[in-house]
Amino acid sequence: MKYYDPRYDTTFKKVFLHPDLLISFLNALLPLADDEQVESIEYLTPEMLPPTPDGKFSIVDVNCKDQKGRQFIVEMQMVWSEEFKTRVLFNASKAYVNQLEKGQEFKLLKPVYSLNLVNGIFEKDLPEKEYYHFYQLVHERHSDKVIEGLHILFVELPKFNAADWKEQKRMKTLWLRFLTEINPSTKEAPKELLKDPVIGKAVSLMEESAMTDTERYLYEKNLDNIRVEKSIVGEAWQKGEAAGFASGMKKGMEKGMEKGMEKGILQVAKNMKAAGMPLESITTMTGLPKEEIEKL
Repeated sequence: MKYYDPRYDTTFKKVFLHPDLLISFLNALLPLADDEQVESIEYLTPEMLPPTPDGKFSIVDVNCKDQKGRQFIVEMQMVWSEEFKTRVLFNASKAYVNQLEKGQEFKLLKPVYSLNLVNGIFEKDLPEKEYYHFYQLVHERHSDKVIEGLHILFVELPKFNAADWKEQKRMKTLWLRFLTEINPSTKEAPKELLKDPVIGKAVSLMEESAMTDTERYLYEKNLDNIRVEKSIVGEAWQKGEAAGFASGMKKGMEKGMEKGMEKGILQVAKNMKAAGMPLESITTMTGLPKEEIEKL
């Protein structure tokens, strides 16, 4: 059996434009209490998100709202960049603000959840196995005090290892295994995934036989775009690293020269003073203030 990778744009949407699969995914990945579970969803078009500052609409992978009016934005990011964090915050904030029409009361606002799956590691200063990062507005000293509204979640897929997280929710583990274990190199899908009816359905959608000619074309096109983007990001990083190194060397040399000159002038002034030269003459010749020469 040949499988496609569910993390690319075409395949990701092929899976999560099935309402039953998306509902299961949201309930598994988001930190929702039992009485907050998503029961039904309505898909919103990407254009429901307002335009970015340059006038373009910000297109997201999946955008929907549930029976309570809560909005869910789901994105899969194959190439990480620092700008992605900013774009996520922008999209979530605009989706929150855009709920109200002019004159409507603030109490009508519903929470917005932004769920972002990242095929990369960006929280490098956190523990190696910590892959799940949930952000919300909390009190600086009392984290139980929360301002509801924006909920942003990042999942670093390369850090996920099912063996390390046996205690977490079963469906959360199965969905993350689906995203990290099903790809073109998979010769046989894990039995644990096929055994579950929901995950089994998602796996079947990734089978080569389930893909149309159009989907195969778009998938390959997306692969090419990702390769180009990775190449551009890698080249920019190398250039930035080289520029930073050169700049650091230059500053280091300049500082070294400055310190060397300072020491040299102080030694000359010290020698002049030891030879009995007047302070006024030493000041004129070295540029040092009298107070500093007196300390030598």
